[in-house]
Amino acid sequence: MKIISWNTNGLRATYKGGYLNDVLKEKPDILCMQETKADPEQLAEEVRNLKGYFSYFSSSKVKKGYSGVATYTKIKPEKVEYGMGIKKFDDEGRILVTYFGSQASEVSPLAGPRSDLSVSRSPTSFVLVNVYFPQGGREGRLEYKMEFYDAFLKFIDKLKKSGKNVVFCGDVNTAHHEIDLARPKENEMNTGFLPVERAWINEVVRHGYVDVYRHFYPNKKDIYTYWDMKTRARDRNVGFFL
Repeated sequence: MKIISWNTNGLRATYKGGYLNDVLKEKPDILCMQETKADPEQLAEEVRNLKGYFSYFSSSKVKKGYSGVATYTKIKPEKVEYGMGIKKFDDEGRILVTYFGSQASEVSPLAGPRSDLSVSRSPTSFVLVNVYFPQGGREGRLEYKMEFYDAFLKFIDKLKKSGKNVVFCGDVNTAHHEIDLARPKENEMNTGFLPVERAWINEVVRHGYVDVYRHFYPNKKDIYTYWDMKTRARDRNVGFFL
């Protein structure tokens, strides 16, 4: 099984630009998208009901064209949850939780980009959490981000303690190690690479969760998932691995 996760930065624009078709050429069994910036009714019919997939959306209730996640899956989930049960976080449309039974498979890492997971065929069920974590740049948002982080870890730990196999994917909005960004020294005091943010990822690892990409490529450099568009940073590969 192949699971692809992608911060699309606007699902409507992604579709109009033909980029949705590009990612579908990779034939994902499950496609998780973040920062969709759209309510389902704002999407074209072929995006809202993607052919060959069951489609699920969580959109922001606090602001139009903001945040949002979408999960497309060829396997029908046994259950879908829209959030983690905390209103101030769920209202921003940041989480989709899909529960897959024994007709799915046991998730295992694939030696590829962070956005890819392979799944070996077995009778084991799992829970997939598609999440767009908050940024911390605006006033008061770092506190919100850290509260979200802590609540999320408690949420997935609760799932794991109940006997579930947990996979989460999405945009964490924090680079973990110096190798995960082009200019670590220049960003030590910037959100997205603050010690308190990185410490939370350390805690996630201590709880037994695995960064798939870094598991296979612990020392690989110059691999990023975000570049600042205003400074044309992608042309120079000055980015972040978030």
